[in-house]
Amino acid sequence: MQPFNYLIADTLDAALAEYAENRPVLKAGGIDLVDRMKERLATPAVVLSLGEVEVLRYIEPEGEGVRLGCLTTLADIGRSELLNSRYAALAESAGHAATPQVRERATLGGNLCQRPRCWYFRAIHFHCLKKGGATCFAVEGENQYHAVLGGGPCHIVHPSNCAPPLVAMEALFVVRRAGAEERVIPAREFFVLPSSALDRENVLAPGEILTEVRIPRAPDQSATIELREKQSFDWPLAMASVARVDGRRWNVCLGAVAPVPWVSEEAAEVLGSADITPELAARAGEAAAQAAQPMSDNGYKTQLIKVAVKRALLKAAGQEVPA
Repeated sequence: MQPFNYLIADTLDAALAEYAENRPVLKAGGIDLVDRMKERLATPAVVLSLGEVEVLRYIEPEGEGVRLGCLTTLADIGRSELLNSRYAALAESAGHAATPQVRERATLGGNLCQRPRCWYFRAIHFHCLKKGGATCFAVEGENQYHAVLGGGPCHIVHPSNCAPPLVAMEALFVVRRAGAEERVIPAREFFVLPSSALDRENVLAPGEILTEVRIPRAPDQSATIELREKQSFDWPLAMASVARVDGRRWNVCLGAVAPVPWVSEEAAEVLGSADITPELAARAGEAAAQAAQPMSDNGYKTQLIKVAVKRALLKAAGQEVPA
């Protein structure tokens, strides 16, 4: 790790001003940033810590929905009675991410804005497409954990556990910048495909900081299912978050199978606003997987999509979920 200057912001306005003027690298919980610095994937001259900006750490009911500050930890989200009772899909995702120690430090904003975990992107020896090179090494290399949806040319999977449930629940992301009005972005429009931008994973402009997540209305039903190789400190191989909001049709968002949280319009079309049965859940799972284009070693993810969607829908409906 190379030497760097470390700044600590004690107010949001100070953080926004420093970030707008000098563009230091931001640190929230530091889970992703410190990993990248150790790997020399990131070599910042200045790091600006947001950890003391307590005004960004909250879970507050508002009207029929809830507001979450982006410094709220995954542990606090996972143990919140409000979120577990009314926003189960998010509480489940946050409450089972990584390890208990990591969840106590990792923040909601950091989870949403972390960089890809692709081993080619994370290794300094590979000058991959994501880092300005000419090749996505996953296409001809080891690709068992890479995307089966999204169409390339870079085949990362988005690493956020919290993004799929927030997209499914029609959340809004609040972005702030020094001297400007806040910008409110629907969660499903926040993330960008590699085909649109190779050097970033979201729509944040220079100087902008994600400060708040709003869920305008609690879903009628919601759930998340993550399928992993092992249950402790592992990334999901595939996940599905489902939610029915305001009695309207079901939303289905997939995780760990595409470069962005993947909204399955095919599954939503099958479901409509119907009550869930095992047969309907299975058909939705089949629909969600129909556009998958696996590579040499990740074809198994197609089956996992089917299983995750079916189980998430059964769980949301309060029905028995197969072991």
